[in-house]
Amino acid sequence: MDLGITGKRALVLAASRGLGLGIANALAAEGVHVLICGRTEERLKANVERIRASGGKADYVVADLADSHFVDQMLHAVHHTLGGIDILVNNTGGPTPGTVEDMDAEKLYNFFQSMVVRVITLTNALMPLMKTQGFGRVLTVASSGVFEPIPNLALSNTLRGALVGWNKTLATEVASYGVTANMILPGRIHTDRIDELDGANAKRQGTSLDAVRENSIKAIPAGRLGKVEEFAAAAAFLCSVPASYVTGTMLRVDGGAAKSN
Repeated sequence: MDLGITGKRALVLAASRGLGLGIANALAAEGVHVLICGRTEERLKANVERIRASGGKADYVVADLADSHFVDQMLHAVHHTLGGIDILVNNTGGPTPGTVEDMDAEKLYNFFQSMVVRVITLTNALMPLMKTQGFGRVLTVASSGVFEPIPNLALSNTLRGALVGWNKTLATEVASYGVTANMILPGRIHTDRIDELDGANAKRQGTSLDAVRENSIKAIPAGRLGKVEEFAAAAAFLCSVPASYVTGTMLRVDGGAAKSN
């Protein structure tokens, strides 16, 4: 299938590794000029070099979602590096594991700023460009925890859930301009983040990493962890021209793990 996005321009947040990088790779393979951001310049530079070596077009900008100047920095990079925007992939690092009682006011406020406020503010700042050109894709990476809260990820369940109502509202407001807004929800996709969370759970439960991994896989009907490339392919479709009539949705990529419809 031709996704129809060759020559489009995309900003992919938190793309130095994991799901963000996977999405950037998938878009670049479709002929999209990708601008990736993250905190580690060494990783970003290496990622850009790999994309370019494969025939893709990519640039990077070192930036931290926790920085109060993040949105201004992204706007400058979009205008001066991409010359505009067609696709925005909102992706943020996950917060620290813990229970509801671990959510003190300072931690809640700080992660709310980086995971919710910056996402919404950046999207609002780029939306006029998308509306004017009559094409835009806003894809927000969240978590299956917005459907079924994940144990010991209370902060993530809370903050990512806040984006659900925002995404649906945004979708209804911009659909007539040719702009879509969707969310993609990863289940257990094998990334460094999953390894870190499994390690934290193993420590909390007083068991081994292998035991935690084995138990988690038993709960997945597909019988395995997902691959980044599988998740990224679904994300790329939601950013495509054929997906023009798909908006305001949440797509789970979880191997059938969710118990709800």
